[in-house]
Amino acid sequence: MTRRIKSHKIVAIIVLIAAAAWVGTGKFASVGSEEAHAAEPAPDRGLAVENAEAETSTLRTVAAVTPDFVEHAREIRISGVTGADKRAVLAARSSGIISDLPIKQGDTVQADATVMTVEGADVVAAVMTAEATLAQREQELEVAEKLFKTGNTAELQLIKVRAEKAAAEAALSQAQAAVDRLSLFAPFAGVVDKVEVELGEWVQSGTPIATMLSLDPIVVRAEVSELDVGYVAVDDRASVRLVNGTVLEGTVRHIAREASEETRTYPVEVILPNPDGAVPAGMTAEVSLFTQPERAVIVPRSVITLSSEGELGLRVVGPDDVAQFASVELIDDTPEGLVLTGVPEDARIIVLGQDLVRDGEMVTVKDAATIPAGE
Repeated sequence: MTRRIKSHKIVAIIVLIAAAAWVGTGKFASVGSEEAHAAEPAPDRGLAVENAEAETSTLRTVAAVTPDFVEHAREIRISGVTGADKRAVLAARSSGIISDLPIKQGDTVQADATVMTVEGADVVAAVMTAEATLAQREQELEVAEKLFKTGNTAELQLIKVRAEKAAAEAALSQAQAAVDRLSLFAPFAGVVDKVEVELGEWVQSGTPIATMLSLDPIVVRAEVSELDVGYVAVDDRASVRLVNGTVLEGTVRHIAREASEETRTYPVEVILPNPDGAVPAGMTAEVSLFTQPERAVIVPRSVITLSSEGELGLRVVGPDDVAQFASVELIDDTPEGLVLTGVPEDARIIVLGQDLVRDGEMVTVKDAATIPAGE
């Protein structure tokens, strides 16, 4: 009896040890887990696609256009006044009574034409006297040279005669110059704008006689700001609208290299053809200066935005569909839109939604040309 009990105890101990070992392996737990996995349905591929589309739909959608680059000349608008190409106040060159005055106000005269002549009989007589004296001195010199060659006169006497002949030549030149000063000549071709004397009037040397203007070409004088002067060059095209509505085309002739101390602006001159003299001097004009063409883009005013630093620019999107801010320079404002330089060559300009995106943000881009009007 005692022996049987001991064997049962041994068997119980063995079973207890085996159960403990089985529990320790954890196999009983994996059974349930395997059954649970077996009961789970297979992953739904359609659901995965829907999740991916939902993730994509969270990107902001913007409309963009591909920039159309053009060569645009910057237009600088300034005010100016027409003026004569040349202006001269002619003055009497000699004192005397005006014996001839062949001009009147409004006449057109050619260069070197006689404008006025004063009496000068004494001056003309002085020329005749000088000519006679010179002829005498020439004969005296001829005789003195013959005597010197034969040894009948001293060299000192010959030198004296030569000096007297030179003095006679100088006196004749002075007398002829005095005769020339009796007449007044036009220094250039132009219009007689004013005549200040009358025929028969006695004038002194230096008295103003007439004012002459050269109006072809006509010159428009204006001033460019110190911000714009760097863009203007000689021979640039210019358009001038006169106060009477006439529009003329010309070119820049001169740009001052020193600014006005009062206004800090630089004087410029634009020349315009005026063969018939129809455009007078002193007329108010609006001048448009066109600089050398630059590569630019014309955009609507609504697409302009500001960076966080207040810088003027555009929202653009590159080939990677990432939005960025592009700093630009405004060079002109036209009826078609704003003309900008600095737009990246490989970027599209965001025209709708530009104020809703940030730098570095990926967006969904739609072609603005495909969006119906009103959306």
